[in-house]
Amino acid sequence: MKRRLFSIGAVLALAAGAVAVVIAAPSAVAAQAAAPDINVANVQAHLTQFNTIATQNGGHRRAGSAGYTASVNYVKGKLEAAGYTVTLQDCTTCTYRSNNLIADWPGGPADDVIMFGAHLDGVSAGPGINDNASGSAALLENALALAAANPTMVKHVRFGWWTDEEQGLNGSEFYVNNLTATQKSAIKGYYNFDMVASTNGGYFINRITSTTAAPLKAYWDSLNLAPEENVEGQGRSDDYSFQQGGIPTSGYATGASANKTSAQATKWGGTAGADYDPCYHASCDNTNNISATHLNRSADGIAHAVWTAVGTGVPGSPTVANPGSKTGTVGTAASLQLSASGGTAPYTWSATGLPTGLSVSTSGLISGTPSAVGTYNVTATATDSAGKTGSATFTWTISTAPPPGCSGTNGTDVAIPDNTTVNSTITIAGCTGTASATSTVEVHIRHTYIGDLVVSLVAPDGTAYVLHNKTGSGTDNLDKTYTVNVSSETANGTWTLRVQDVASNDIGTIDTWTLNLGGTTPPPGCAGTNGNDIAIPDNTTVNSTIAISGCTGTASATSKAEVHIKHTYISDLVVSLVAPDGTAYVLHNKTGSGTDNIDQTYTVNLSSETRNGTWTLRVQDTASQDVGTIDTWTLTL
Repeated sequence: MKRRLFSIGAVLALAAGAVAVVIAAPSAVAAQAAAPDINVANVQAHLTQFNTIATQNGGHRRAGSAGYTASVNYVKGKLEAAGYTVTLQDCTTCTYRSNNLIADWPGGPADDVIMFGAHLDGVSAGPGINDNASGSAALLENALALAAANPTMVKHVRFGWWTDEEQGLNGSEFYVNNLTATQKSAIKGYYNFDMVASTNGGYFINRITSTTAAPLKAYWDSLNLAPEENVEGQGRSDDYSFQQGGIPTSGYATGASANKTSAQATKWGGTAGADYDPCYHASCDNTNNISATHLNRSADGIAHAVWTAVGTGVPGSPTVANPGSKTGTVGTAASLQLSASGGTAPYTWSATGLPTGLSVSTSGLISGTPSAVGTYNVTATATDSAGKTGSATFTWTISTAPPPGCSGTNGTDVAIPDNTTVNSTITIAGCTGTASATSTVEVHIRHTYIGDLVVSLVAPDGTAYVLHNKTGSGTDNLDKTYTVNVSSETANGTWTLRVQDVASNDIGTIDTWTLNLGGTTPPPGCAGTNGNDIAIPDNTTVNSTIAISGCTGTASATSKAEVHIKHTYISDLVVSLVAPDGTAYVLHNKTGSGTDNIDQTYTVNLSSETRNGTWTLRVQDTASQDVGTIDTWTLTL
């Protein structure tokens, strides 16, 4: 796994000589044959060989080195002997020019491929046995087990071992960037395995709630491991390259240099407060730095994913198309048709967690009129005629209706090509006077790299209000409500959402946006703002307070905390709202990976709290190297 401090640069220019391959990835196909039990002794034998290779070649297997070349040759020899078609791809743009290794097992449709991968290189400080001979060896033994079983393939399977990961995911990025559009669309999913045998490890899954992750999670759930999202690894391993290429991803990890929490130590064993891997990127990352238990559970989980995702000749489970985040208002009718593919049609539908007032028909039509405000976590499930199921989970936020005539929605999709400016308009009529100082713009944009985007609200007189300005780095999609002071603007007229794509390689779509010029007016005395800047140093807790007085009774169950924090790595932060009685409500808990800044409004149930008193925004910086500032925050009770 590459270090967090490495900043991935602009996408490298495509080089000639890349091998033309057709790949694909996982749909939710259920295997009919049981996955084999991967012999962990065989995986450990591969690790011993990688350790010997490092010892014989200067103590490491860094990309471009003799140790790396010997590692490639070892894997290549094993795979070719088992019957794989092996291709070496020369990564001409890598920091250390060297080969990716691609191995295809015969069988399965060329336009329906599942891919499994791990980086084969290490750092120059040591043999790189946990990072990442562990993922490479577990993957190799699984490939050999598939060859030995030689099942009938419903899908095509491909394995990849990547070079130059430690220098910035360069090998996998080169591979993905050299795929044609047809080859890329053939990949239905990619599974990544990086550091799967940490000695003080946990059990982490990339994108754990995704459909792609389902077979990985199902296996670890069967062992009662209660896996968690791989927060530490977000954007730091080769799944990120595939994710940026629009390919669904997941994978296993057991932890790198982050510390195991006390809750994790209670759940999984090990030492709280210590690194998951005490030899991360160090000379001691040798065969003594391996947890056989974690290695065994990871290797067997990979086998379960291979057999589940690839299939064995029998149609599998349906895959439900995720409709993305949905919004609505109390009293306004809503409708959404669900869809699925795969399995054996026809499908029968059910759903849990729907907004109050909505229901789903057996044909998959969600309809009704929302009657209660809130954010609902909806799980839609399709059951096919063979009794197999697939599901998708999404959020549906219901808000109160704005003043009549002062709001509008445009749900027409508008494509966002590379290096292009596009517009979507809403015409407001029947509203009186000027717009509110707390007007809101709810934006839903599908895009694979929101750091490419500048998004502005343009008033009828041409004045532009910038909502989003190339932040978020490689984060997918923009689903956010912005509060904008447009009190100098006449409400009626044509308002425009202008989206500028300022870079190449990533495209998207304006999905829907809603403009509410009526704003919101809290009860007198029941809101406050603190705009004083407060510095957030490393590994420090700071506070910002708002005193509420003149308000009666208890706070609302839908109280709002609008938070604006400038920070260069928001996953270092824990942000809490602390009530006058000392009760803390966590708003943000070390999520967001390397994203800059928090600009978000949180809905909090504070109905048990007395409104009057001093409320505190508490910000805890839990790591080194990134600092920031509390810019402003507003509390509405």
